[in-house]
Amino acid sequence: MSSNNQDRRRFLGQASALSLSTYAGMLPAATPDVGAKPNIIYILADDLGYADLSVYGQKDFQTPHLDRLARQGIRFTQSYANSAICSASRVALITGRYQYRLRGGLEEPIRDRMSEVIGLPPPHPTLPSLLKKAGYRTALFGKWHLGYLPAFSPLKSGYDEFFGNFSGGIDYFTHKSSTTATAVVDLYEGETPTKRAGYVTDLLGDRTVKYITEHDKRQPFFVSLHFTAPHWPWQGPDDQASSSKLKGLRHNDGGSLATYAKMVVSMDAAIGRVLQALATNGLEENTIVVFSSDNGGERFSKTWPLSGQKTELLEGGIRVPTLMRWPAKIKPEQVNTQVAVGMDWLPTLLAAAGAAPDSNYPSDGENLLPILLGEKPPITRTLFWRFKSNAQRAVRSGDWKYLKMSDNEFLFNLANDVRERANYAQLEPEIFAKLKQQWEAWDATMLPITKDVKTDWVNPKTQADHYRQMEPD
Repeated sequence: MSSNNQDRRRFLGQASALSLSTYAGMLPAATPDVGAKPNIIYILADDLGYADLSVYGQKDFQTPHLDRLARQGIRFTQSYANSAICSASRVALITGRYQYRLRGGLEEPIRDRMSEVIGLPPPHPTLPSLLKKAGYRTALFGKWHLGYLPAFSPLKSGYDEFFGNFSGGIDYFTHKSSTTATAVVDLYEGETPTKRAGYVTDLLGDRTVKYITEHDKRQPFFVSLHFTAPHWPWQGPDDQASSSKLKGLRHNDGGSLATYAKMVVSMDAAIGRVLQALATNGLEENTIVVFSSDNGGERFSKTWPLSGQKTELLEGGIRVPTLMRWPAKIKPEQVNTQVAVGMDWLPTLLAAAGAAPDSNYPSDGENLLPILLGEKPPITRTLFWRFKSNAQRAVRSGDWKYLKMSDNEFLFNLANDVRERANYAQLEPEIFAKLKQQWEAWDATMLPITKDVKTDWVNPKTQADHYRQMEPD
């Protein structure tokens, strides 16, 4: 029997048993002793491509600190973001649920600075708020992008401390969210604007080092280190003069492969300083460190052998590099093929901390900790995506992937064709139809795309005026 026929029979035999609510099958938590709760650092890059680390195949520059992190723990080869764009993925990451369950998660991305609706609702349980209840101190250093003041902020959603930016992208030196004459600094200490001199990648890394060095060792910590790198504007650490020359903070304004390389290398170096701080302070052994990206890479990134990039549901737009290290529990030198997604980290990290998701807001993700600890075998997943008012749709079930882009529909076998070139839609009509039906059933359980989901944003000057009163002297 051919491998394709075997795949087909295995898929059809399992399809009826697959649940749209993956949280119902969550594996039991493997919880450490209460007195030995691990510290947790979740590091998120912004728009990093699947192959932008040398450990994933990047040959044009080196990322030695992240490569070392990979050798010390697990390198995932089938890890996904929940969306092909930033703020939607961040909603799923922080809530452990499909972003389409929340109004703010429908925005691609969140841009309305004046809305009291479009953002992460403060009452909603989050990874930091649940860890806080479990006895953790919590901090976010870096990009928030889940709604704007006064209605939304990290301090309203479970973080004890915040230093970073609210918007999707800022100038790396001026820290402004645009280059217009009315632009204001988007760098905050808590909910108060602040001015700091320096390259923002370095500022975030140094702030995390300070936090690690000064923290009270009697209490575990959870740190979200969310870099803006390598998101545009295209500025390396030696490009301060470029701030005055930019026409706008746009992905198509300037840039080069050489500049992009400097941005990624600078982020790797900042992460190296954070990892060294853990070692210096005797915290390396029982600190979980996770590294990933919020979506696929942009125009200067490397995604080979995948196709596509940010804003596309092709693999290059949603499959992301992901690393995990926990020396006390996880063996080094592992390459893991378990299909994982951003919303899995909430139940997984809560399990490591001896906690669980809020029963009133059950996670759509899976607790992967028993698998990562070698206590359970890998599991088969069914994951769903939609993008840009359903113009793009995707389902991954086992090795099969259904993809719709505009009026074109595809069925790919990712085990044989990770580049998504061989369309099996006509060769495997039953699988094709089944995945389409599953997507429709899943979509019916999510919030619909309504007319109030904005695609034409308010005037940038009006937005800037709204925040001008908060700009520091």
